[in-house]
Amino acid sequence: MAEPTLINELIDPYGRHVNYLRVSVTDRCDFRCVYCMSEDMTFLPKAEVLSLEELERICSAFVERGVKKLRLTGGEPLVRRNIMWLVRSLARHLISNALEELTLTTNGSQLEKYSSELADIGVKRINVSLDTLDEEKFATITRWGRLSQVMAGLRAAKKCGLHVKINSVALKGINDGEINHLIKWAGDQGFDLTFIEVMPMGEIGEIRFDQYLPLSLVRAKINEDWTLEESDYSSGGPARYYTIRETGARLGFITPMTHNFCESCNRVRLTCTGQLYMCLGQEDSADLRAAVRADKDNSALFNAIDDAIARKPKGHDFIIDRRRDRSSVPRHMSVTGG
Repeated sequence: MAEPTLINELIDPYGRHVNYLRVSVTDRCDFRCVYCMSEDMTFLPKAEVLSLEELERICSAFVERGVKKLRLTGGEPLVRRNIMWLVRSLARHLISNALEELTLTTNGSQLEKYSSELADIGVKRINVSLDTLDEEKFATITRWGRLSQVMAGLRAAKKCGLHVKINSVALKGINDGEINHLIKWAGDQGFDLTFIEVMPMGEIGEIRFDQYLPLSLVRAKINEDWTLEESDYSSGGPARYYTIRETGARLGFITPMTHNFCESCNRVRLTCTGQLYMCLGQEDSADLRAAVRADKDNSALFNAIDDAIARKPKGHDFIIDRRRDRSSVPRHMSVTGG
């Protein structure tokens, strides 16, 4: 007999259970990655950004409505002032078992400073964005970043027992020659690795098609040197995972362009200004900032969340080709939350 549906669960028009919230706590970042931002980014005025207390209240409302996984993103989440107050406040939902996982995606620049505290709070695993192991290429891709700083952060995270997954965006002509190196290095370190296709979001001063490398080509190259075995592992996100026989490590592929994962989408994204996006590749959003400031009992907030989930679309409309050199979505990834 099927279990009864809880009245507080968030279910979209296509029967998908929304149990995963990604939260951009800031649009600011200490890097300027070439596929994410323009070099001369103009960031949001601080007055438009939700307070940490407002972010905590919205996240807690989602947990009350059945969200089981919270991921803090940015920009770079660890550059937000007093960010550890938010992490500690949300960790109470781990203690109560209302939340299954609290995690974050980071560029790694601040991990040496925060890894120990994150582990003490109850964060078990983190995603670290890292597209190359070459110092010069790293400087080119991130524009402002230092590879040595990220590597120090990764050592600190590993020492503290945080499980690390490396996210690498496949970039044609930039890191496509490093695929095997990244796989071997991640296996040696005990890190999982996921390759991600470039997504057409935001005007970045670059032509997306020139960056785009289909992961079907990447996987074909990987199969020449490694044995990929089917895996039923799921991190709760869109990645399809395999186990690499030679290293025992997990290897994931996120393919929004060559094979979208919309049919199983279980997530929504909250920006640091309180806009809730029901789809990464669509422009429709709901204003939760107005709702959270409307009253103190969360009735307006819950109503706004319900209205938003009822509008969650079936899928995205991402397109990359030579004839379409404008982004499918004008907002930058850093605004929406990784």
